[in-house]
Amino acid sequence: MTPNEFIDDKAPQLAFYGKALLSDQLDFKEIQLYLWDTLEEWQLYDHQGDAQTDTERVFWHLLHAFDKWPSRVIRGNQFLRRQVHDCCDFLSIGGQLPRGCIGIRP
Repeated sequence: MTPNEFIDDKAPQLAFYGKALLSDQLDFKEIQLYLWDTLEEWQLYDHQGDAQTDTERVFWHLLHAFDKWPSRVIRGNQFLRRQVHDCCDFLSIGGQLPRGCIGIRP
């Protein structure tokens, strides 16, 4: 599986989880399980190098945010909440690249 295929497969689910978290329809533990499952799967392919597309950069940025920040911070901090929302929109419907997304491959 190429990196683009991997991201194209995983990005819609991450966007769905992010939106569900923001609307209090998903327990944060579900996102953390998804995060670790995704990282384990990514490791199997041994892809090296920098993120190649805007979608990939936003994907890794959002995944990192879910690893770095606890749920209460993401939900309570208006800047983070907006950034998660914008990243989820970008991953699910496209559009303009969200500001401040510096996603790098793990």
